Amino acid sequence: EVQLVESGGGSVQVGGSLRLSCTISGFSFREHEMGWYRQVARNKCELVSTISIDGSSYYPDSVKGRFTASLDNAENTMYLQMNDLKVEDTAVYYCAKGPLTVGLRRCGGDFWGQGTQVTVSS
Repeated sequence: EVQLVESGGGSVQVGGSLRLSCTISGFSFREHEMGWYRQVARNKCELVSTISIDGSSYYPDSVKGRFTASLDNAENTMYLQMNDLKVEDTAVYYCAKGPLTVGLRRCGGDFWGQGTQVTVSS
């Protein structure tokens, strides 16, 4: 059974940092691309990071240099380290199992977590 559970969201001031966690079960990081999305509008999610099977990563310009995704195989957990947070980073963040598509897509899917709220205030 595939399960993805996010945690680590919360409230932070502009310039602060948060680390999100996504604990997985039912599949292996070695066999699937993994990524993070955030909800930017009603039922519209933006891909903010990927970790591919070959280890390469992707970040859009909106978060590049501030967000870093990583995998801990021993703990079956994917992380998203978010630094220098901005008000526009406020969103529900979701982890997901690939294949993934760069850009915008409908939020949710069979291999998405439930989401965790990140709120950034000035």
